[in-house]
Amino acid sequence: MGGPDLTGKHVVVVGGGSGIGRATAQAAAAQGARVTLSSRNRDRLAEVAQAIGGGTAAVPLDMTDPRGVAAWAGALGPLDHLVISASSAAHGSFAEMEMAALTGMFEAKFFGPYQTARAALPQIGDGGSITFFSGVLSRRPGLNCAGLGAVNGAVEGLTRALALELGPAIRVNCVSPGMVRSEAYAAMPAEARERMYEATGESLPLGRVGETDEVAQSVLFLMTNSFTTGVVLDVDGGHMVRQYATR
Repeated sequence: MGGPDLTGKHVVVVGGGSGIGRATAQAAAAQGARVTLSSRNRDRLAEVAQAIGGGTAAVPLDMTDPRGVAAWAGALGPLDHLVISASSAAHGSFAEMEMAALTGMFEAKFFGPYQTARAALPQIGDGGSITFFSGVLSRRPGLNCAGLGAVNGAVEGLTRALALELGPAIRVNCVSPGMVRSEAYAAMPAEARERMYEATGESLPLGRVGETDEVAQSVLFLMTNSFTTGVVLDVDGGHMVRQYATR
C-alpha cells in the first residue's frame, strides 16, 4: 500500500501560517489536497500559500471573533478535513499566574477551536474529519504548567465527546505533540532555545526533540485512516515514559 492519498480533497488548516500547521499544509498539498490556510497573520499566510503553490488559498481568520468565524466558515465551501493547529501557552505557578493569562490561553486553544469547528461543521462532508491539538502536559504534568495541562485536557475531552456525537459521518481526533522545533519558541534567545531543546531531548527515549514534519505525518494519518476516531495521538519522542531532564 502507498502513503496517504488526499487527491481531490479540500483540507483546511487553521494555524497554517507557521510551525506544525504550515508543515501539515505542505504535506497535505504534496499528497494531492487542495489546501486552504487560515490564521490572523495575513502577510505570512500569503507568503506560505505562494510557497506551497498548487492553488493553495489564504483566508485570514481570528478564532476569537465570533462574527468573523461565521463569515469565514460561510466562505469556505465544502471541505473534507479541518485541522486546527493554533496554539497558546502560558506558564506560571497555580498560586501566582494571572487569571488573564489563563483565560487568554483557553480563548486561543479551546474556545477558539471549539467555535471554529462548530462554524465549519455544516461544510464538512461525510467521511471527513476534524483534528485538534493538545499537548503532553495534559497527562504528564510539569511544574508551573497547571493551566496549560488543564486546557490541553479540555481539548482532549472535547475530542472524545465529538467523536461520539458526530460519528459515523465525521471522525474527530487530536494530536498531542511533545517539544518540537518550531516558531513557537522564536522569541527566546537562540542560545537559550538550543539549551532547552538539548536538555529536553536528552531526557527522551529518542534522545532529541521533534520536527514539525514528523507531527504533520501524524495529522495525515488521522485524516486518511477511516477507522480512527476519538484518538489522542501522542507524537512526543516517548515523553510519556521519559526520565525528567537533569539540567
